[in-house]
Amino acid sequence: MQLTDKQLDRYSRQILLPEIDISGQQALLSSSVLIIGAGGLGSPAAIYLAASGIGKITICDYDTIDSSNLHRQILYQEADLGNQKAKVAANKLREINGGIKAKAITKKLDIDALKKEISTSTIVLDATDNFEIRYMINRTCWDTETPLVSGAAIRWEGHFGVFDPREPQSPCYQCLYKNGHDETLNCSETGVIGPLVGIIGTLQAIEVIKLIVGIGEKSIGKIFYIDGKRMEWKELKLNKNPLCLTCGDSDRKPK
Repeated sequence: MQLTDKQLDRYSRQILLPEIDISGQQALLSSSVLIIGAGGLGSPAAIYLAASGIGKITICDYDTIDSSNLHRQILYQEADLGNQKAKVAANKLREINGGIKAKAITKKLDIDALKKEISTSTIVLDATDNFEIRYMINRTCWDTETPLVSGAAIRWEGHFGVFDPREPQSPCYQCLYKNGHDETLNCSETGVIGPLVGIIGTLQAIEVIKLIVGIGEKSIGKIFYIDGKRMEWKELKLNKNPLCLTCGDSDRKPK
């Protein structure tokens, strides 16, 4: 696609980066990102992806805005209380960038509807806080060969990772949590510091841009952890599990 003068001006600071240039900006404008979860992680990720010129952003969340969301979910203000997150988020994204499309999904997706949305997306950004849904997203991304950028944050700690079924050696989200984890570990039960989810969500947005444009060092097979209280970063190497029920060797999976 040919960039207009308005687009060249709007994205000029990105286009100046030699890794992006005109071709990279065109790739961003031609892409479609599905953000599942419009809360603490999804809010900053959506804002930066909209501002960067992702051509279409679909944001899926069936929750409404509560006052307890406002300390960290920066897409929303007090005037939005009681409204559906996805609708408010899509409207805000169009205000941020009138040159993109923003679609809201305000109902919980069953597996067929989820597969339809993921199969038409360039990349999926998982910003949910439900383990069962994360598993379903992961499996559907693998079935449709769609890259997945996943993040999580609780208390003072957060992490993110990139999983890409197009890469033969890429692990999947289930390789990280093969036996599940404690569902009581959520911010409504244990709390979370607001800026932390902003850090993780913003880094998820960077990984989405890198994948679309095809730049930078690949983060596939790595999980990045941050301890905000100590301001310490750790990088974990995650290998593909040959017995994984989602991405493992089908001949070796448990029957």
